[in-house]
Amino acid sequence: MQRRPIRELPDELISQIAAGEVIERPASVVRELVDNALDAGATQITVRLSAGGVRLIAVEDDGIGIAKEELAIALKRHATSKISSLEDLESVGTMGFRGEALAAINSIADCELTSRTANHATAHVLNGGTGEMSLAARMQGTTVAVKELFYSTPARRKFLKTDATELAHCIEAVRRHALVRDDVGFAIWHDGKLLEQWRACVGDTLEAARQQRLRDVFGDEFIQQSVQVAYEYPTAHGNIRVTGRAGLPDFARSRADQQFCYINQRYVRDKVVTHAARSAYEDVLHGHRQPVYVLYIEMLPSRVDVNVHPTKIEVRFRDGREVHQAVRHAVEKSLATPRSSSGAKLLPNGTLQNMNPDLPVFQQKYMINQAVGVVDNAYVAIKYIANQELLASETLHASDVARDWHGFSQAEFKPFGNNESATDAGSRHDASIWPLGRAIAQLQGIYILAENAQGLVIVDMHAAHERIVYERLKAQWTQVATSEGKSKLSSQPLLIPHTFAATPLEINTAQECTDTLLQLGLDVSPFSAKTLAVRAVPSTLAQGDAVELARSVLAELATHDAASVIQRAQNEILATMACHGAVRANRKLNLDEMNALLRQMEATERSDQCNHGRPTWRQISIKELDALFMRGK
Repeated sequence: MQRRPIRELPDELISQIAAGEVIERPASVVRELVDNALDAGATQITVRLSAGGVRLIAVEDDGIGIAKEELAIALKRHATSKISSLEDLESVGTMGFRGEALAAINSIADCELTSRTANHATAHVLNGGTGEMSLAARMQGTTVAVKELFYSTPARRKFLKTDATELAHCIEAVRRHALVRDDVGFAIWHDGKLLEQWRACVGDTLEAARQQRLRDVFGDEFIQQSVQVAYEYPTAHGNIRVTGRAGLPDFARSRADQQFCYINQRYVRDKVVTHAARSAYEDVLHGHRQPVYVLYIEMLPSRVDVNVHPTKIEVRFRDGREVHQAVRHAVEKSLATPRSSSGAKLLPNGTLQNMNPDLPVFQQKYMINQAVGVVDNAYVAIKYIANQELLASETLHASDVARDWHGFSQAEFKPFGNNESATDAGSRHDASIWPLGRAIAQLQGIYILAENAQGLVIVDMHAAHERIVYERLKAQWTQVATSEGKSKLSSQPLLIPHTFAATPLEINTAQECTDTLLQLGLDVSPFSAKTLAVRAVPSTLAQGDAVELARSVLAELATHDAASVIQRAQNEILATMACHGAVRANRKLNLDEMNALLRQMEATERSDQCNHGRPTWRQISIKELDALFMRGK
């Protein structure tokens, strides 16, 4: 083979090679140029496209502009005004900072910069190809026009999709910016037609303005089918604040295309955050459905490295565990409050709108707690669970459930009158007293029909009680773990250990996480240099595939935080116990028992879905009922 000398590459070829990492398609150009516009302090950004962005991409802004003497420098590689030292790089506060975008774009397209600052009477135009500069008429700000993308690298142009597909990606790139910068107006034009426009939002608070932008981008349905997220996770390096909105489980989609996450106002795609959000939905999401959410994470810039990839979408955290915990707890807390309690409106004097003054004090206190998003679990446990000894048992049977409900009826409806039953008391008061209403019948031994102020409520009694028992068992587990230290799942030793060939990573994980595995009821230890042996498994999973169970747990431990793995495994086992302990279908309930179940649903977190993510109740409004029978038409 003939020896080739080592030579330096020409600057133009270097820029074109670098452009392959920065510029993948027209949407990449749009993202980089909008980043620069936002860094320039723009309040209005207009994106003009032609042929899906292949023929023309022009981004106009009203920012501070670029001085005449800096226009030529702006097109050079690694030229930027945003950082000047390593300290600046470690705490980046701007969208762009690498100084690669304009140089990369100019190397593969016909680029033209027009800009004017407040100190100049006229604007100046710079031709990126020839370097010529001339005068132009423009208000303060900058316009970057990119024509004939990839004209100098025609092979890459062949990999582009249709104009419609590329246009959709460009719109998505602008939408990602619009979701986080509600103080900036955005407009997208294509071939002379206005496609999208989001005006700058002005609200009394940041949350109000942000919610308005979310409504403008996603529509009213997203606001109605989501809950607000507001949570601060304390750390030794300052709090991590998580805000935004999380979609209800019923609003989940088959694709993960409506999941947006921002770190310090920068859109990112990160496995830690995605896994944290997904794990918060584990107990309430059915099958492989994907949740919908928009999350804004604020943390110290020094705790996150955004200089991982030229596209700046990937990030690396100093401590991924604390970010994972912050996101997971934030979403879990928001989803915990039952949707049935969200309709109550608290008045300034501390009472509920239209509250009946004849209600017992404990019912008024309970409803006010629900209205402000607080459910006093200890109080609810005392008032709504008559048989506390049930918490000590591992499973609940139908007889226990009946005893629990009858105890509820006798204890709680007594204030209405010594000779008055719970059913009589319920009929004497308005059905709107309780969010899930008053039970009126049982259908086919499966569903409970109830009446509330909105209309008809249909409840799947097995699914609802399954969630109640599950949350009760989780609370019991937490109490035991708190009082006795680290709790441990019961395990069953195997008469003959199951051995399997393990990878070096699996062997290392098994050795490092021995205590964690024992907490899960698993005894996995090295059998030889390349083999692991499963010597014990959780008692409730004794009939399963021990090797497959061990492999999956080791994979989780190698990828994610051990604490979250333990909690998920515990919850899986408790969910199985709850399913077997819940009241079965075709069991006849009287009205007192049905009303007691409804009250427990209102007091139980995540009671809108069962353990498998299926809905536990549905509301049919009077308007929908009228439409069925064409009333008023």
